[in-house]
Amino acid sequence: MGGISAERRRILQSPPPELVAAAAANPGGSVAVIDPALVGDPNGYVPGEAVQGYWVVGEDGKLTGEFVENPNYGPPKDDFSKLTDSGHWLDWLAEQPGAAVRDSIAGILDRQVQGAVLEWIKILDAPRYLTGGRPHPADPNRMTVTRAGIALSFALSVASPEHPRETLQGAFSWVAVSLDQPAERKDRVWLDLRADLDWAETELRERIYRVGQTPATGTT
Repeated sequence: MGGISAERRRILQSPPPELVAAAAANPGGSVAVIDPALVGDPNGYVPGEAVQGYWVVGEDGKLTGEFVENPNYGPPKDDFSKLTDSGHWLDWLAEQPGAAVRDSIAGILDRQVQGAVLEWIKILDAPRYLTGGRPHPADPNRMTVTRAGIALSFALSVASPEHPRETLQGAFSWVAVSLDQPAERKDRVWLDLRADLDWAETELRERIYRVGQTPATGTT
């Protein structure tokens, strides 16, 4: 439990109406204090690092006077753990899958808005995967992978010189085909804002067979 700063003591002595209302709506819980400088929209996705701490609320729905500091408070950081810790085969994607996904999304954002900077990105759920292939000619129990795809749900922060910081959520998909013929390999990526992961997985089942029949790179 952290100590109460002079500023928070003043807030506690004369709590603003929105804090009183939030406490009343969360009896026995807590009310988060969000640093507005670290988020685009405090009513949208809020990364854990943007939370300064929590006011503890009593069972009566009133502030107890306790404030718990968030030890992770600070500039938000990338989080690809749900991708990199999955244990799924990702050699087709890149030696460093998280970096490859980040670079691809950053490139899409920059093409949409010149000078856009991807400040941070977090993978929100376990990715969805598709892998296709044919039986190995020397061993029918093995498969030669010919195509692969992945769909990810994300939240990210983007800023540019002429636009305010904005937090975006959606789905990112990547498909690669002709993996057994490196010289013929084709990749395509999609960035679908506000799309959920179930939708992206359904689309991935069609997209994985579309690549190779359309231009090699693209976004939606």
